[in-house]
Amino acid sequence: MSGSLAVGFSFGLAYSSVAVYQNRRVEVIANEQGHRLTPTCVAFTDTELLVGDAAKSQVATNAENTIFDIKRMIGKKFSDAELQEDVKRWPFTVGGGKEDEPVVKVTFKEAEHEYNPVQLSGMVLTELKKTAEAYLGSTVTECVVAVPSYFTDVQRRNMVEAGKLASLKVLRVVNEAFAAAMAYDLERKDDAKKVLIFDVGGGTLDVSVLSVEDGRFEVLAMAGDLHLGGEDFDQRLVKFYAQEFQKKHKKDASKNARSMRRLKAACELAKRSLSMNNQATMEVDSLFEGIDYFAGITRARLEELCGDQFRIAVCAIDKALADAKLDKSAIDEVVLVGGSSRIPRLQKLVQDYFDGKEPLKSINLDEVIVYGAALQAAVLTGQREGTGEELLKDDMTLLTIGIETAGSLTTSVIHRHAPLPVKGSHIVTTSFDNQSTVVIHLLEGERAAVSDNRSLGKLELSELPAMPRGALRIDVQVQVDSQHLLTATATEPTSGRSAAFSLQLANSRFKKGELKNMVREADESFDADEVQRELVGMTNALMSLTSNILFVLEDEVFAARVSKEDRDLLLEQCSAVSSWLLNPELSKDDVEEKQRELEEAFREVLDRVYEADQDAFSSVAVSYGSETPTTGTPAKKGKTVKA
Repeated sequence: MSGSLAVGFSFGLAYSSVAVYQNRRVEVIANEQGHRLTPTCVAFTDTELLVGDAAKSQVATNAENTIFDIKRMIGKKFSDAELQEDVKRWPFTVGGGKEDEPVVKVTFKEAEHEYNPVQLSGMVLTELKKTAEAYLGSTVTECVVAVPSYFTDVQRRNMVEAGKLASLKVLRVVNEAFAAAMAYDLERKDDAKKVLIFDVGGGTLDVSVLSVEDGRFEVLAMAGDLHLGGEDFDQRLVKFYAQEFQKKHKKDASKNARSMRRLKAACELAKRSLSMNNQATMEVDSLFEGIDYFAGITRARLEELCGDQFRIAVCAIDKALADAKLDKSAIDEVVLVGGSSRIPRLQKLVQDYFDGKEPLKSINLDEVIVYGAALQAAVLTGQREGTGEELLKDDMTLLTIGIETAGSLTTSVIHRHAPLPVKGSHIVTTSFDNQSTVVIHLLEGERAAVSDNRSLGKLELSELPAMPRGALRIDVQVQVDSQHLLTATATEPTSGRSAAFSLQLANSRFKKGELKNMVREADESFDADEVQRELVGMTNALMSLTSNILFVLEDEVFAARVSKEDRDLLLEQCSAVSSWLLNPELSKDDVEEKQRELEEAFREVLDRVYEADQDAFSSVAVSYGSETPTTGTPAKKGKTVKA
């Protein structure tokens, strides 16, 4: 169990939040302004850096140095066509940095500065961390960050880097859809189910269809719109009321950016009010050229102005279900997420789509995601019961993927919890002269011994060219894509011989509780497995030594100078060591002693050869210093003999 509490973050386009699990409940933490949502906004002035509410409050007077929409920039290339469209509408300046990375150019403390999206994200996480620390009265060092399901591996890694800038260890970057489902404890129900997450945030619409089974989630399909959310609804209101202002006062306020920002703030407040009331009012002092603006708005007007956008949002459900190859009747639970999903008309459209099924909305819709992120943080640090695997299914590998190597040892190729998609490679070779067939055994699991892990399949290369032991190099490539499809290939380049297979790493490969037991057994056996790995490594080194000695004895120059007595002695000792290595009860001390004895015997023979003929010794030095491979592992270097 961690010594301190880990927190959960929701890193949103418009707002971010932080929560913690303690005293057996989740607490969403309010910032120093008393708000549980912090604007994802950073501003730079002549005197200070502002983050959150302080940054947003001065955007009208410092627009060129106030940065928002950070989430749209992270992990993107500056040349990205979609990003270029966003750049056109932002009041701040974005340019291209090294490796085509977007950088924001600002004036800070009367000097020009550039910041990339990771740095800006780190500033937001730092502010949320301070909020949590002030509430908890202790330092926060670990967290879970929730991001959209569509985030790429690069974007997720960027969030980890942002966490580091905030002096935080990011335990996991999880899908927002998974966090939302976890908030309602859907992974703790025994029965398998299909869940639809309908998430309408500040700037994006995300619809995800999940399968929940045996405590784990899997994304079956995603749909949505990266530019449809609360801000887009606000803009419809802004456009309408700017036109109304012009009709009434014969003045075009839309030409003034400051006026439009103030009108937008008023429209946003009115929209929020209409989720609870049938009508609201907007008041903006001195909106344009000293004219105060006052207007009323009804819920019906909002629905009329944004009706087509609402219908587009619901159509995304159709797309997600079609991609998941499911009928709407197969959906067991519908979960509403995001502040904009509390708009009554949107809620009714979703409920009508599912023939009256009541969506889950008992948790504050702005806080569902951070609620689930805090629960997962608690699981990962032992504060709450769980396997720690709940949110892994679509994000990363569940177990280490490796291959069988000498000594029936499993050697890792792709580590456990590697973000998807992921690739790994390994070089294997032959274990004896003229070996014509090599079998490469792929496994998954955390244990040292092959017998303690799960077999995934085998690759067999046959009719390989006749070569000395270790001369062949077989390149093994393993990759797992974002849909958990494993593909393994093995290629021997000199002959062109190759083999391949693919395997879907589906939930069904685990019986109930099996994954949890495998991880638990690996944790409990960690020390013993390390001892076994070390012993196998020492054994392989001793086997390589005997092979080196036999190889040297076959060298023509050396053979002509070594005495028959010394040759027979070394052959006898190598044979004895080979037989001795078959003993299943070997210890590290025994192997180390046997290695020392054989090395000393070989050294004495080499010394006598050196005294008799330095040229012959030089020939041995070259041979003995060459690569000496061990079956199933990269070739290892032997000792270089020095006079």
